[in-house]
Formats: sequence, structure tokens, C-alpha cells
Amino acid sequence: MPTLVIAPDSAFAIVEKARQYDVKVEQTDPDSGSNPSDDDSVDALEFGPDDQTRRELIGAIDDLNDDEQADLIALILLGRGDVTRDEWRDARKNAADIGRAKIPAFVAGIPLVSDYLEEGLAQFDLRFADWFDGE
Repeated sequence: MPTLVIAPDSAFAIVEKARQYDVKVEQTDPDSGSNPSDDDSVDALEFGPDDQTRRELIGAIDDLNDDEQADLIALILLGRGDVTRDEWRDARKNAADIGRAKIPAFVAGIPLVSDYLEEGLAQFDLRFADWFDGE
């Protein structure tokens, strides 16, 4: 079994941020001028160019070192079913092909990335529910 460089705490924190971002949809009326209390704060579920949740997700990924980012990409590919654990080394090399500067935005741009990352971690017997309960 391959060894993870990324700490489970770091990976699960990214899963949590990605979940918050995954539930958002594109803005439907960016210039509505309405008051959040009048529209039941539905704008909080929309993302725009200055979305704080996206910035936090990208910041958390950007804070990882190169090896941790490589693990993150490999976990996503593993969770998505693109690779097996036997292909772990190749999956990590894919991160180098993407490039350190592009990885945070690349990951944020993958629909349902939190699900793929969580599934990849589960293949290492690491479960979000176990981590979340231990927080």
C-alpha cells in the first residue's frame, strides 16, 4: 500500500472546505441589490468572482507543499476511479504535469471534488465521519 504524505487532518479539512464550495451554484442575479434578510440569504449559496469559500479552498490547497499536493491529486484520481492504488506513483506524477501554481484552481474546478477526495481517502481506510467525530 502506498504511503500518504498529506496528513489526514489536512486532507479532511480540504474535504470540508470543498463540500462548502461544492454546494454553491453560479450567481443568478449578481446585481439584485436586495437585502440578505429579504431574500432568505440565498446569495450565500451562490458563488461569484470574489467568493470567500473558493478563496479559502484555494488557500488551503496552496498552503500544501509539493508532495502533499501530489497526494491530493492522486487521492482525487483514485476516488474518481481514474487510477488504482497500484498506479499511485503515476497518479502523483500527474500533479507535476498540472503544475504547482495551477493545482489549487484545478482542484476547485472539479465538480464534486469533495466526494472524490473522500472516496480516495476511504481507500486508505480514512473516513471523514471518524475524523469529524474526533474534532
